[in-house]
Amino acid sequence: MKLMQLQALAIYWNKLTSGSASRKIFGAAITVGLCTALVKLAAMAKELVIAWRFGTSDEVDAFLIAMVFSSLVINIIAESLAPAFIPVYIKVIEREGKRSAQKLLEGVSISSLILLLVATILMVAIAPLCLPFVASGFDSDKLQLTFYLLCAIAPFTFLTGISVIWRAVLNARERFSLASLSPIMIPLTTIVLLFVAKSWGMFALAGGLVFGTIFILIILAIPLLRQNVSLLPKWNGLDKNLHLIVVQYFPIAAGSLLICSTAPVDQTMAAMLPAGSVAALNYGHRLISSFVSLVSTAISAAVIPYFSKMIARQNWQEVNRTLRQYMRAIFLVTVPLALLFIIFSKPLVQLVFQRGSFTAEDTLIVSQIQSLYAIKIPFYLGDLLLLRVISTMSKNHILSWVSAFNLLVNIVLNYIFMQWIGVKGIALSTSCVYVFSFLILGVFVSRQLKKYEQI
Repeated sequence: MKLMQLQALAIYWNKLTSGSASRKIFGAAITVGLCTALVKLAAMAKELVIAWRFGTSDEVDAFLIAMVFSSLVINIIAESLAPAFIPVYIKVIEREGKRSAQKLLEGVSISSLILLLVATILMVAIAPLCLPFVASGFDSDKLQLTFYLLCAIAPFTFLTGISVIWRAVLNARERFSLASLSPIMIPLTTIVLLFVAKSWGMFALAGGLVFGTIFILIILAIPLLRQNVSLLPKWNGLDKNLHLIVVQYFPIAAGSLLICSTAPVDQTMAAMLPAGSVAALNYGHRLISSFVSLVSTAISAAVIPYFSKMIARQNWQEVNRTLRQYMRAIFLVTVPLALLFIIFSKPLVQLVFQRGSFTAEDTLIVSQIQSLYAIKIPFYLGDLLLLRVISTMSKNHILSWVSAFNLLVNIVLNYIFMQWIGVKGIALSTSCVYVFSFLILGVFVSRQLKKYEQI
């Protein structure tokens, strides 16, 4: 009986998520969302263990500043590649076949690996020069610990770049579940090391990143090899398809550089404030980022393949209709959730973090930061949807201009609000930036779609 019910449920789900692009995007988003939810639950468990072990100590500040450098490299080189790569990869599969797609993947792999290796080496080499400026409020011992942690997570930076490309290939082939679930290995590995390797201290977190990413690569390699996808990088020359990716990649990378600069700027300015401010800012953003990351991962994975196909077929009316449907859905769902985060911020922080080294005083400041970060939720997700549509339209040049504007506004508002309400002002500044960005990108996309529909 149960088997028949499961079969009926599977048939219903197949009907619900097949047919129109909207239904397919919905099915992919739900699949990715559920898998990502499991990853976020594991990540939250990891954060609870970290909060219990280290609270808002100097070690946490040092690790977070070290991660700023790593995250910057990953986002600029690896994460920026996916929006440029997937639309071209899908178009090549549909128009030129799998052999041409394999050739394109080989070229992208070797190019990205070289960039990642050079960037990782440069990251470690220039860190001693940059750290005194990035973490100006740290003493010499804390700066030294930050540098050692940066060196320990350097392999993670390189390996993550490879995993991003492999996950992009799986998403392009509409194999969403494994690509979305594989990152769970990092928090699980980290939790194990935090309990098993207690003598490592904060370096257990670095070990969790490195070993967890190795497990991810193993998990991703298996289905790709079964689909006869060669994972060996190979240079086949700069053909038209690879050239198109390069042309689209650099505006995205420039935009990512500016967007990702927001976090280092925020943490650098927080480091100028009293000790523990960087950690408090991180904890205040943790629950918000877990939620928005869950939804944004689902949107990113689902939107790019299907919007790429609609745009390749120049079906602009369907693009416009689908975009409006999902934008309405985002605001209808996330505005009430943002209000709940604001209203119940303090009890939520108490429930999740207040134990061990995390005190009631920490709870008060972190809950206030969290409330101000919650304002950005609907605008952040709306921004993300618009950015993905812009990428599939190959209009990535706009990202550089908008990102430069966002960075400038963020720095100015950080400074103004910090004078007013301290570290909480950084969270308020971030939310304001996403509101401005959403308005600018919304106007641009609306005008572009009207223009294309009239052709």
